[in-house]
Amino acid sequence: MPHQTIWLNGELVDREHATVSVYDHGLLYGDGCFEGIRAYNGRIFKLESHLDRMERSAEKLRLTPAFSREAIRDAIRRTLDANGLTDGYIRLIYTRGAGTLGLHPFRCETPGTIIIADSIQLYPKELYEQGMHVIVARRPRIPAQCLDPSVKSLNYLNNILAKVEAIDAGVLEAIMLNYEGHVAECTGDNIFAVRNGRLVTPPPEAGILLGITRQFVIDELAPSCGLEVEQRLFRLDELLDADEVFLTGTAAEIIGVSRIDDRVIGSGVVGPVTAQLIEAFRSRVAREAPEN
Repeated sequence: MPHQTIWLNGELVDREHATVSVYDHGLLYGDGCFEGIRAYNGRIFKLESHLDRMERSAEKLRLTPAFSREAIRDAIRRTLDANGLTDGYIRLIYTRGAGTLGLHPFRCETPGTIIIADSIQLYPKELYEQGMHVIVARRPRIPAQCLDPSVKSLNYLNNILAKVEAIDAGVLEAIMLNYEGHVAECTGDNIFAVRNGRLVTPPPEAGILLGITRQFVIDELAPSCGLEVEQRLFRLDELLDADEVFLTGTAAEIIGVSRIDDRVIGSGVVGPVTAQLIEAFRSRVAREAPEN
């Protein structure tokens, strides 16, 4: 295993020494939050947007980070440098910290902070060219009234169990519906449909994580390609009848869907709109990945 350095609670340490307490509530109860962030050519893609979302997640959990935003920003860059990475994946984690075996979160004195920088390849390269097969999970998305989906918490069990359904079906991703039967998101990605050259994606009220790459497509990529985006509720039958379907995520970037369950989407390959957006995304981040 190549040498790897982790930023842990203010210090850069070797991976084998990067440990947390067995009493940390992040481990015991999934009490904490995280961000997955990408670096391209030494620039950290949408860093400020990720830090904004991390702050919102922590605030909703009533978790006060141990370090300032400025310190975290600097630590992320130091961790990349320490691992010799200009292109890679960064995982920023806040845990509640070590406490008692009870649920009480405010008996944990000091929140934990972890930054990992590594390489990542979420899906095989050929799927970006051929499109990927996904399924519709039987397990619905947890209702927003029960668990705020805008909090990117350490408790991903709802997503993981849907992911297991996908793995059992021999694929790598599953679409999750909300309790009302509307399309929400995938286990780790947001979802878009293309109909008559127009993009449609579930709105926040569908019960989704507000993805950074999703917002980049809505605000910047789609307009630059002359594409309109509509955020609205829609059901599975509309998704199955779409001309194209694609997923977005920090690790996934943009990837086309060729089949949902046994239904072929469009022509069964990555469609022209999806291909245009993939090319636009890759061109933009290779040239100068926006950090804001």
